[in-house]
Amino acid sequence: MKLFVGLGNPGAKYAGNRHNIGYMAVDRIAADHGFGPWRSKFQGVISEGRLGREKVVLLKPETFMNLSGQSVGEAMRFHKLEPADVIVFHDELDLAPGKCRLKTGGGHAGHNGLRSIHAHIGEAYDRVRLGIGHPGDKNRVAGYVLADFAKADGDWLDDLLRGISDGVAALADGEGPRFLNAVSLRTAPPRSSTGTQKKAEPSPKPDPQPTDDTRSPLQKLVDRFR
Repeated sequence: MKLFVGLGNPGAKYAGNRHNIGYMAVDRIAADHGFGPWRSKFQGVISEGRLGREKVVLLKPETFMNLSGQSVGEAMRFHKLEPADVIVFHDELDLAPGKCRLKTGGGHAGHNGLRSIHAHIGEAYDRVRLGIGHPGDKNRVAGYVLADFAKADGDWLDDLLRGISDGVAALADGEGPRFLNAVSLRTAPPRSSTGTQKKAEPSPKPDPQPTDDTRSPLQKLVDRFR
């Protein structure tokens, strides 16, 4: 059994925030893979279903971001799970918008949701890092992550979420590279190899071959002064 956690803040006010991309990811998984209805539990909301061979519980903590670990720890204890059974989907400032990376263990890099989870279950869980880009100045980070995605972000965001949904069964089965490949096929599809080929330049016509000159010497002289 796996516990997939999407990080975000509850309420309509935050629904479109960059900080809520983790919520968006698990919402897409639930909608595309026939998961059950969301219901309140573990200081959050959960939806249950199957991905490939695995039973999966999707969890969106509703404790607000900086207390996410309370909800995750409660769900883990109830289902008797280990940190290795937990996969957290979260926004990542250090990745370009639309990029997706996997990470196991390590630090929280100042992310308040991860910081809280570290405090409750340790660091030995998996993360799906979802790039949102950086505002360029650390003093602008709080306002940036708590602002909605721009309209121009819509295309890459939709591609990213579709890719996550495409590959999530592989992720549940522990096949990280297959998951990332599925995401890549949406976010950076290979170029078609069936494009129109450049037309070949026509071969130059050969110069005409000289013909024998049958004029008399007098005629040649006359022709020179015409």
